[in-house]
Amino acid sequence: QVQLVESGGGLVEPGGSLRLSCAASGSIFTSYHMGWYRQAPGKQREFVAIITSGGNRNYADSVEGRFTIYRDNAKNTVYLQMNSLKPEDTAVYYCTSIHDVSQKGYWGQGTQVTVSS
Repeated sequence: QVQLVESGGGLVEPGGSLRLSCAASGSIFTSYHMGWYRQAPGKQREFVAIITSGGNRNYADSVEGRFTIYRDNAKNTVYLQMNSLKPEDTAVYYCTSIHDVSQKGYWGQGTQVTVSS
């Protein structure tokens, strides 16, 4: 069982930056791919970024070049650095972990990001 706790959300003006954190506990962090999804009001949850257990990264086209995902295995934490934020980035952001062999996945409770002037 893996527990994921997100933090770092909030209200930011367009063009601003935020860093989300997701602290994991309950299992071997380095055996998991870690990712971020988001869900805007009235829309389906969508993929944002992922970093594999081996450190490879992949991003949604909508955030490529603006967001950076990275992990600190010593702290069992994954981060999402979000720069040049746009109003359309407004959503609840969810952290997810996926075991790199079994593919079993877990979700955090989400953190709200609001981009508005």
